[in-house]
Amino acid sequence: MHPIVNIAIRAARNAGDIIMRATARMDSLTVKHKSENDYVSEVDQMAEQEIIRTIRRAYPDHAILAEESGSSAASNDSEFEWIIDPLDGTTNYLHQFPQYSVSIAVRQKDRLEHAVVYDPLKDEIFSASRGAGAQLNGRRLRVSAAKGLDGALLGTGFPFKDQRYLDLYLQMFKAMVIPTAGIRRAGSAALDLAYVAAGRLDGFWELNLNPWDMAAGLLLIQEAGGMVSDIKGGHHIFETGHVIAANPKVFKAMVKALHPYASQID
Repeated sequence: MHPIVNIAIRAARNAGDIIMRATARMDSLTVKHKSENDYVSEVDQMAEQEIIRTIRRAYPDHAILAEESGSSAASNDSEFEWIIDPLDGTTNYLHQFPQYSVSIAVRQKDRLEHAVVYDPLKDEIFSASRGAGAQLNGRRLRVSAAKGLDGALLGTGFPFKDQRYLDLYLQMFKAMVIPTAGIRRAGSAALDLAYVAAGRLDGFWELNLNPWDMAAGLLLIQEAGGMVSDIKGGHHIFETGHVIAANPKVFKAMVKALHPYASQID
């Protein structure tokens, strides 16, 4: 395993310990309203600080992009950037709905190279390095063998913060739900993407994601044999925040099915 992945796993586990210990005092947590339907708790902040401390001890010159504290560059000429979501699924966590995760990715010269998604409830570590495959607790991952939308199980995320595309999204939802076996909206995009890599979901799509929501999951899927794109089937995922991800055959079917709506999305 690459040394950077080892540090990412250590950081994710340290954050996971903070997250799980805090469940004993849920009723006394400080929670702030960031924006429409978007919340941050003291647990998010503590977990993020612990991740950054762990990274800084090992790689003091690397840049960091974190959900709560934003972008920071310890060195102006660093070619490495860590992309961190300390608690993906904060609303789930605050309600003790058991689907949330820690997401850490590392980008080198604007290319994703390493990824870790940690589910502290199930103690599942999803990890990947470019060219070295994806793993779940040390076991090799592959995307599912589904041959198309017929019988496929998909994941998605509703546009709960920015609702510009709500009506259009509902049309997309209808186009996806009719031919498939079902759609799940679990509330942690990082974990949903990891589930695509693990073959637990055959595909996933969502609009308006942030880099820290999806960076690690995208690399996991690619290294597990899957495909990722923006909503139009292109390569502008981080610029748009819109994503489609699936095994190759389901991916092709999803891009085709969503094509009539893609032209109406920025």
